[in-house]
Amino acid sequence: MKSWRFHGTGRPLTLEEVETPRAGPGEVIVDVKAAGLCASDMGALHEPEWMTSFPRLPMTLGHENAGVISEIGPGMDRWQVGDRVGLSPMIPNGEAIGYGTWDGGYGPKVRATEANLVRLPAELSFELGAVATDADLTAYHAMVALGGAQEGMRVGVIGLGGLGYLGARIAVLKGAEVYAAETNPATRELAAEIGLAGVAESISGFADKNLTLIVDYAGFGTTTAQAVEALPKSGTLVQVGLGRPESTVNTQAIIFKQLKILGSLSGTQQDLTELYELMRGGELEPPIHRITPDRIPEGLELLRQGGVVGRLVACYED
Repeated sequence: MKSWRFHGTGRPLTLEEVETPRAGPGEVIVDVKAAGLCASDMGALHEPEWMTSFPRLPMTLGHENAGVISEIGPGMDRWQVGDRVGLSPMIPNGEAIGYGTWDGGYGPKVRATEANLVRLPAELSFELGAVATDADLTAYHAMVALGGAQEGMRVGVIGLGGLGYLGARIAVLKGAEVYAAETNPATRELAAEIGLAGVAESISGFADKNLTLIVDYAGFGTTTAQAVEALPKSGTLVQVGLGRPESTVNTQAIIFKQLKILGSLSGTQQDLTELYELMRGGELEPPIHRITPDRIPEGLELLRQGGVVGRLVACYED
């Protein structure tokens, strides 16, 4: 089969003939129907610090995948050929599909394990199933799995970019009363679309709202510090954004208010299962732009130039 191969930072993806994967014990083969294009793949092509994630080269990128099982290995009896699945990227040993040594969805077939497979509801397209495995999953894990957002809670969201928009919308769909901080005036106009109870330039503007949970999807240092100040006693801050690598916060406020501060990265197989259920209602659908797999390098360059609104997805034909 032909796959787009990554040879290292500063080198273009090349379309190469590679061996078709076969299912070993505890594995299945998934025919990729949709593969999302992610900014981290674009980063790997242009930023040398990403190379620590790739102990084996060349390899096939693509960590946002959904498709149909086409081959079953020994010990995978609960799955059948033809099952529709989304693929949680992480492998139990800390690697991930599309990173480490596991080839990803910029090729037509991928290997997966029990730890990756999540049943994709019939109501969801392969495109939605694929994009949910990364940004949506990251937003969900921070907001729900760690933050515990639920009906009746008052929740703060910092940053309404890609992750923050999703996180805020997820909290609204969970029944929370959501207040958001966003510095971009144009983005603040999305408040009604998301279902926000209020939006301001800084989360400090909602210090009187008793926000028991604040999720910082921006992470620009000052945003983290403002969240610490805005939280009430026993409040929780979940840190997702890494706009700046460091922040100076009020340690006295953390101690005296007995705050909980958690870091969040990606999500789990269980998170993806729950997220798919939430998405079945059709109220969490990011805009998707479909391309053919031959345009994957072109699509990644569009991402680098900032010329994409929504998510780019490479769709494989039957």
